Amino acid sequence: MKHLLKIYSVIFVSIIIMLAYMYFSLEKAEKQFDRNINNLFVVQAQEFTSNLEKNLKLHAKKDVYLTLKKNKSLRDELAEKLTVLTTNTYKYIYILYRDTHGDYRFLADANKPDKGEFGEKLNVDKKVWNKAFRSQQPSLLFQKEFDGLWVSYIVPVVINGKTEAMIGVDFSSEVSVQIKKSTKPINNGFTYIFIAILIMLIILLYQTILNFRIKKDSITDPLTQIFNRNYLRDLLNDLNIAKYQIIMLDIDHFKKVNDSYGHKIGDNILHDISAIIKETIRNKDIFVRFGGEEFLVFIYRNNLDDRVAKGVAERIRKKIKETTFSYEELSINITVSMGVTCTPEHSKNISDAIKHADEMLYIAKKEGRNRVICSDDINKEIENDTSLHFNEIQEAIEHQQVICHYQAIFNTKTKKVDKYEALVRIKKEDKIIYPNDFLPKIMHTNIYNQLTKIVLETVFTKIRDNQASISVNLNFSDILNNEIFGIIIDELEQNKAFSSQLIIELLEHELIDANQTFSDKINQIKGYGVKIAIDDFGTGFASYNIFQTIPIDIIKIDGSLIKNLDHSEISQKIVRSIIALTKELNIETVAEFVYSKEVMKITETLEVDALQGFYLARPQGELLGNQ
Repeated sequence: MKHLLKIYSVIFVSIIIMLAYMYFSLEKAEKQFDRNINNLFVVQAQEFTSNLEKNLKLHAKKDVYLTLKKNKSLRDELAEKLTVLTTNTYKYIYILYRDTHGDYRFLADANKPDKGEFGEKLNVDKKVWNKAFRSQQPSLLFQKEFDGLWVSYIVPVVINGKTEAMIGVDFSSEVSVQIKKSTKPINNGFTYIFIAILIMLIILLYQTILNFRIKKDSITDPLTQIFNRNYLRDLLNDLNIAKYQIIMLDIDHFKKVNDSYGHKIGDNILHDISAIIKETIRNKDIFVRFGGEEFLVFIYRNNLDDRVAKGVAERIRKKIKETTFSYEELSINITVSMGVTCTPEHSKNISDAIKHADEMLYIAKKEGRNRVICSDDINKEIENDTSLHFNEIQEAIEHQQVICHYQAIFNTKTKKVDKYEALVRIKKEDKIIYPNDFLPKIMHTNIYNQLTKIVLETVFTKIRDNQASISVNLNFSDILNNEIFGIIIDELEQNKAFSSQLIIELLEHELIDANQTFSDKINQIKGYGVKIAIDDFGTGFASYNIFQTIPIDIIKIDGSLIKNLDHSEISQKIVRSIIALTKELNIETVAEFVYSKEVMKITETLEVDALQGFYLARPQGELLGNQ
């Protein structure tokens, strides 16, 4: 856009210069024509003055003034000759002399109406006349009058080396005036064209600047005044991946800041942290707000130095950690986590390099936050890691290698299949890869969102083809994630006829507050007839308070309790208490991890509603009814 503005500016200036050149060239041509016309009249005047000069020298051998003073008839004769020479063009022809005081007085005058008498003083431009008098060379005097341009042709009469008299011829031509009248419309046309084009160019320039500002606003985050994701989309097409390392930065526990202090304080923190980052990076680096509290920094590296980005990231982290953010009476300490792609050239493209930085960020948060994780830091771990790498997971999604296995859940009384649980897998060649080997790598990334959509689409296809109830596993945080929640709602809208056969099992490895927003979203999902199950209940972060905040249909009792039923009286008492509560609340119970006949018998005694485990059925690619 900046280059386009420069081009428009050059074009604008060039047109202005061209028009100005044409306008002044015409004016110059007019002046040259005036000079040529005047030169023609000067030539004629030279003939007049030459004859007069000869006549004077013929009658006055020495002193012209005394000769004419003494000889009135000569004066009359000379005046008559002057009168004969006068025309409409050459209106004034006269002969002057300079007295002892330097004033110029008439010797003869051809003007009849206002004839200058002999010896009468004539007011002239002494500077010009004196110059001609002293130099003894003819001179031209141009005088602008109301009725046009008058030219005085002044010729000194030199006798015996002394200037004895001065002949003056005043002439004016209508030709020049007529030419000016003729060219005035052209001049005016040029002026109007110039003004019109100037206005158009000003409008164009204004429009260009306006478009530039609109474009700038469209790629600039209004809060932080740094680039936004619109700019990032353009950048992905032009950026040389080998010249930049990538930092992905996330503000730790930013949601808590917004919830505790309000969004205004949160916005102030985003603005101030952006300012700190801008002060730390260089002009060659590129700073983008990726979304929410996440930022991307593209660090330019000289000579492919792999250490520069990590050093910049550490400086940013320390500066933010050491800064106390004060707003009114509040003082807030903030930390950030960062993931760095140290060698983006090893990625297929910029998008993959960004995803790799996102993966490093996830590891930084998982390891306790307030730290920088660079891909070089975990190279050895990656070499020994048998799980899928980030790029491999992306490829698996792109090549439709994501599948679901289904584990049957049996009704305790009838021993018939009541429903199924869908378990996501990746099939790579002849190898089946389980969730623990790929889900942790993509949590809280766009890849995870894509995977969620694929699982929902696959499960709805299976429900439609088999008229079976199937559950899918989602995290509590997935419901709070607007993008994932949107995916869920879109799939429910497209499969309204089968949504009552979908069960969402909620599981969460971090403590989460089931607030009003969460409850509203769950109720919106249940509005489609979907059942809500709580997975792994009885251990971890799940508490009895959850029954007050979430409309639960099914409780899946954690397998760590079920597998101990045959040898732990404590486990039996805990399970018994859970069942007693759920019966009061009319909530169905499912016992997970039923691995033996003994365990199954105990669950039947405890009156668990449904059973799931390897003793009954293992997860497989098809539903039991389709074998």
